[in-house]
Amino acid sequence: MSTGKKLFVEDLDVAGKRVIVRVDFNVPLKDGKVESDKRLKESLPTIEYLRKKNAKVILMSHLGRPDGKRVADMSLRPVADALSALLGAPVAFAEDCVGPAAEKAVSAVAPGGVLLLENLRFHAAEEENDPAFAKQLAALADVYVNDAFGSAHRAHASTEGITKFVPQAASGFLMKKELDYLGDALGNPKRPFVAVIGGSKVSGKIDVIKNLLPRVDKLLIGGGMTYTFLKAQGLEIGKSIVENDKIDLAKRLLAEAGGKLELGTDFVVTDKLDFKGRTVGATKVVARNAIPADWEACDIGPATVEAFTKILLGAKTIVWNGPVGVFEIDATAKGTIAVAEALAKATAAGATTIIGGGDSASAVKKAGVASKVSHVSTGGGASLEFLEGKVLPGVAALTNK
Repeated sequence: MSTGKKLFVEDLDVAGKRVIVRVDFNVPLKDGKVESDKRLKESLPTIEYLRKKNAKVILMSHLGRPDGKRVADMSLRPVADALSALLGAPVAFAEDCVGPAAEKAVSAVAPGGVLLLENLRFHAAEEENDPAFAKQLAALADVYVNDAFGSAHRAHASTEGITKFVPQAASGFLMKKELDYLGDALGNPKRPFVAVIGGSKVSGKIDVIKNLLPRVDKLLIGGGMTYTFLKAQGLEIGKSIVENDKIDLAKRLLAEAGGKLELGTDFVVTDKLDFKGRTVGATKVVARNAIPADWEACDIGPATVEAFTKILLGAKTIVWNGPVGVFEIDATAKGTIAVAEALAKATAAGATTIIGGGDSASAVKKAGVASKVSHVSTGGGASLEFLEGKVLPGVAALTNK
């Protein structure tokens, strides 16, 4: 799936028109202020392009999970202020996203002006993809642009439903960038193509592994799911996280992989892991066949770091989704940080490196290399579904060229 066959914002005639843009302004707020403006910055190319073309820019987004009710501290008003500072221009705010308040605010927008509508999820109809609600949103606009990759995997009124009631639905710059990076990686990668798949459970990443195995040259497995694979090989894994109902599946995947799957050869183990308290007890490094019965593996060891780094530095395309250890605790984050640093080095050597949002995005930030990789996805769930080979409803609904 790419945006190549879909209308792009540059294909539209927007001068003087009301352009409603679905953005992803689901940002953290603290004391009534935006704590991180990364997502706002990612949307600037589309907003500034439309302003330059004299469009009337109407922005809509969700924030948090208010479950269809008005929740004061989930209002998008502080976001309007933060966006105004970034644009160096006023951003008007509508007290609602549909109805008289929204209609009045939209009618006051001048060409080149920007308006932000109130939180879409204050209406339960948004997540229900209610056609009447989608039609109300569409009535505020002449054309529609979706620039919210982070919500593209959801068939909601503002991502999928609205497209049935507007004459044209196009992708914005961020949506196009996300899909171009991920689409090229899966469809036309420079080789060797290596994927690093981590996270706690095999069950959460089965579809990704199955979709990537035929495409990659190597697939490095890290994180809690490793130990289900080790148990499938008949090894002692102690108190390490395991999905016993997925052991047969792990055996099948190992058999089908034909040597493409790489598991760790050594691990950091601990006698006590308190995830909530962010602490570990004693730790030591052991070989994969020497995990003590009453200890828990929580990170890849130095020999595995070395082996993984060597593979990554030989790659031309790398996709990373999921940490390779308990990276939330400093003592067990070394493997994940090392992977992040290896990706930065690979990028400097000419590789295309793509971080699939979520925890992996947090990991490159923690390692201080977020600006040293090719692309950090803004959508954890959306990038995961893309890597699984699923169709994203928010993209499929856009108008074909």
